[in-house]
Amino acid sequence: MSKTVVLTGGTGLIGKALVKALTERGDKVILLVRNPQKAKAELPNLAGYYAWDAMSESGEWTAALASADAVVHLAGTPVAARWDEDYKKQIYDSRIISTRNLVRAIAHSQTKPKVFVVASGVGYYGNQGYGENVQALDESSPPANDFLAKVCIDWEKEAFEAEKLGVRVVAVRTGVVLSTKGGALEKMLTPFKLFAGGPIGSGKQWVSWIHIDDEVRLYLFAIDNETVAGAINAVAPNPVQMKVLAQTLGKVLSRPSLFAVPKAALEVLFGEAANVIAEGQRVVPKRAVELGFSFSFPTLEGALRDVLAKNK
Repeated sequence: MSKTVVLTGGTGLIGKALVKALTERGDKVILLVRNPQKAKAELPNLAGYYAWDAMSESGEWTAALASADAVVHLAGTPVAARWDEDYKKQIYDSRIISTRNLVRAIAHSQTKPKVFVVASGVGYYGNQGYGENVQALDESSPPANDFLAKVCIDWEKEAFEAEKLGVRVVAVRTGVVLSTKGGALEKMLTPFKLFAGGPIGSGKQWVSWIHIDDEVRLYLFAIDNETVAGAINAVAPNPVQMKVLAQTLGKVLSRPSLFAVPKAALEVLFGEAANVIAEGQRVVPKRAVELGFSFSFPTLEGALRDVLAKNK
């Protein structure tokens, strides 16, 4: 049976791909967005478009919740930018306050969705360091105490308040999403095509990656399966070090991987946020595998070849 899915962040990288997958299988999608007309132009023929103020728990958009089988919350201020205190506050508030307000709106809705799926990130685990001896982390691993970890901790805490309303809650901790339509891979492609590509930072940091198609399939898995609850890592089973990612990308593109981007250069561009780009985590999808999810793209080379082939 088709579902009605209310979605925030529908015009982002993951959102657009998820909207496409949901509509292709016959689900009705209602978008909560800042600019409904712009969203309608980008993603036409959906079931509804509501003006949404993430900082408010009330508004006309709350009417959409009454018909929702699932609410998926993807919206949030981009992390890969230069941080100052004001921007860090935007990163935090756009996730924590928006999630709090969605849960409050669900509480006031006469009919509750069956599931609330909220985006989170592997930043929950903090930066691990370098080398082969770095321990693989799963959903049972403790959180870190840096800024992004605190964002993820508080983000998920607000989301899990919906469990008190009888709503199943899933927090999807996403790693580096491989797509040519946005994210880290898109930014790496140009220098490689110009024969100037290479690893970011030391190259020894771990990258927990996932093909955009598997990312979307995990969201569908979370929406559809009543056994899926709690945190789930949205990463492929085989994380790699950055130098391996760069070498594999060079191999797939038939380009060398010689020119590393030093962390100092990233600090000039991104300030404190350079730590997010130049560091990493070795994270594995233990819960997804235990729950029976099968990855279409478990290996990096296969994932890169597929993503790049679809871009031709």
